[in-house]
Amino acid sequence: MNSQPSLNVNEKKKPMNTIFFLLFLFYVLALIYVTLLAWNYGASLGPAGPGGRNYNITPFRSIYRIAVYSPTIIDPIKILLGNVVLFIPFGFLLPLVVRKLKFSIIKVTFAGMCVSILIESAQFLFTYRVSNIDDVILNTVGTFIGVTAIKFIVFLKRKIHIFVVKKQPQ
Repeated sequence: MNSQPSLNVNEKKKPMNTIFFLLFLFYVLALIYVTLLAWNYGASLGPAGPGGRNYNITPFRSIYRIAVYSPTIIDPIKILLGNVVLFIPFGFLLPLVVRKLKFSIIKVTFAGMCVSILIESAQFLFTYRVSNIDDVILNTVGTFIGVTAIKFIVFLKRKIHIFVVKKQPQ
């Protein structure tokens, strides 16, 4: 007879759920800091100096300008890849925290796009940064990469079986 109480599946998952929730919470706080609170060298200077509000609602305009007119390759990499990488954790962690999403690529990507639109709107209304549709596009791509990665990991986990040999009680 086994003297240790057996844990059901939900009890085994609770520590991991807590870790995922804390990671997601830390990520969201960092996202808010980076996008709304920290000073950015790309902040809008406006037509009359600091404080002007700028926006871009033409898709791919700033991506094109950054790629063509940057003096070095470093700026486009930092700006473009930075916007993609910034949202990969969102796509990766959100389905682990909100189980109702069931790793739906469409729902998680849509949620990432909505959060990005919210951030860009807040940047326009409350900060002196450029609100940019291209950032929304790049952030959405990052979310898509993140959710696709976690969905692939879950797929592999289900397909790869690790056998554990238990000792039989004597």
